[in-house]
Amino acid sequence: MKVFALWCWNATRGRTFWFVLTLVLLAACTTTTGPVDLGGTAWQLVKFQGGDGTTLAPDDRTKYTIEFLSDGAVAMRIDCNRARGAWKSPGPSQLALGPLAVTRVLCPPGSLHDRIVKDVSYVRSYVIRNGHLFLALMADGGVYEFEPRKP
Repeated sequence: MKVFALWCWNATRGRTFWFVLTLVLLAACTTTTGPVDLGGTAWQLVKFQGGDGTTLAPDDRTKYTIEFLSDGAVAMRIDCNRARGAWKSPGPSQLALGPLAVTRVLCPPGSLHDRIVKDVSYVRSYVIRNGHLFLALMADGGVYEFEPRKP
């Protein structure tokens, strides 16, 4: 790269090099996609991967869903309970959930309800990779992986 840059500089006093560099940077900007708008999307839980290496998977993915409504509301099914509240994305890939109003039915043993209700206020960022939504908790607390909700 140094040889090419030196050649360009010497050949046309740097104009060609800077022109090519500008084109490359502009091309990168136009092909890079920003964060996906979550509004109008619905997901079901695949697994939780804890920062300590713990992996938890639901017995039935359809019992753990999250729907991001376009008006900034969020609706969740958390095993035998329902939750509703707000969501916002204050910056690229940033996410804040809550406060949530949650029903309080006692779920059966093995439910992920208590964990999810505790963790939801610690969600700080998201990414969509290979069609899956990943919600990351603050301080490397873990990552929730969701897939698109089945109709």
